[in-house]
Amino acid sequence: MPQVKIIAKNFMDMVASLPAMKLDKLYDNAFICEAILRSLPPLAKKYVLQLLYIDVPVSAKSMEEWVLADGFSKHKVAIDRLIQLRILTETVDRKKETTYRLNQTFQINLRKHIVHGGVLPREPMPANVTVRLPRLEDLEAYAAEQWECFLLHLISSSQAERTTNFSSSMMKIFQRGLLSQRDKEAPKLTESGFQFLLMDTNAQLWYIIREYISNSEERGLDSADLISFLLELSFHVTGQAYNINTLTDIQKSVIKDLADLGLVKLQQGRKESWFIPTKLATNLSISLSDSSSRKQGFIVVETNFRMYAYSSSKLHCEILRLFARVEYQLPNLIVSGITKESLYTAFENGIMAEQIISFLQQNAHPRVAERIPTVPENVTDQEVFEAACDFAREYGGCLWEDPKKMRLVVKAEMHMHMREFLRSQRQ
Repeated sequence: MPQVKIIAKNFMDMVASLPAMKLDKLYDNAFICEAILRSLPPLAKKYVLQLLYIDVPVSAKSMEEWVLADGFSKHKVAIDRLIQLRILTETVDRKKETTYRLNQTFQINLRKHIVHGGVLPREPMPANVTVRLPRLEDLEAYAAEQWECFLLHLISSSQAERTTNFSSSMMKIFQRGLLSQRDKEAPKLTESGFQFLLMDTNAQLWYIIREYISNSEERGLDSADLISFLLELSFHVTGQAYNINTLTDIQKSVIKDLADLGLVKLQQGRKESWFIPTKLATNLSISLSDSSSRKQGFIVVETNFRMYAYSSSKLHCEILRLFARVEYQLPNLIVSGITKESLYTAFENGIMAEQIISFLQQNAHPRVAERIPTVPENVTDQEVFEAACDFAREYGGCLWEDPKKMRLVVKAEMHMHMREFLRSQRQ
């Protein structure tokens, strides 16, 4: 069974892939410079700030002295990232000595932004025009509802209780790689699609936005302009109203797509219309590693493999069906169980044991979230064991298994493959 890992790269991976001219164009915007500074690994941030007021090249040897010997691997990662983003320019002279210097456009604009601050192209609209704006908790509920509806449409349009405003061509962009379709059959989730549904919301959002940007040229949009607008949007204030008339025609089209995803809420007044950013939008310039603000969990897993999900969400129920047998659903409770059959179905669909375990840990109910471990060890161990058995059986290498004691004997030629498989389950 091939193991497919779906990777949701953040904006900075996309920024790094832009041609040099488009990158330099981005750095004309001080907010983009700050967004990129935010996204960098800690050591890379430190280097940028140390070099910010140095106007001459700095030797590679000098920079290596800024870290301890055991930090050299992190140093290399930081330098490589800065070069990828063209924040650092690397020069090698005739003596083969390497020097680094900050991109001048980036350096000048970041200096100005740090010292003087910046002014967004638009200010929040006055309260006497917008009158009553949604409360922050209502705005968060709206964003969650929009995102859930979008995900249900990805699973199956029949699952969603209401339709989205996305055109069929736009939905195909988002579904690319997540769904497959043969002839006149209904679309089915791919292995990547099953794995996508187990991601946390931030990772899912990065993946979808990445697809949106990757296909921007097909829709007549400049990818650099789109990245610039999305990053700029992240500096707006959650819950504040901003006049739609301050946007360009292209940005107005983009803002409608973002509203369907739940990144902004659109409202119409008597004379003006405005958009209100949600947390999904204002978190866009934060890297995946920094966006780990814990959401309210809802799942309790017991040692007997039964699960209690305190949720009324149809999406949560459909996600649990990916790896568990749902027994019954009450208005605010989903009761299910992890069985050998449900796990085998999950594995056949390309879901890995570690992804299931991670999902259960990330969504643990507050009453068990502080426990160590949050998911009983016998459940996590059993999932990995069942995955290993399924892998060995598929390749005809399983000689004997004991589920109770979690023992497995495989053919000698399978040993190396089993080691690699078990290592992949823990990555």
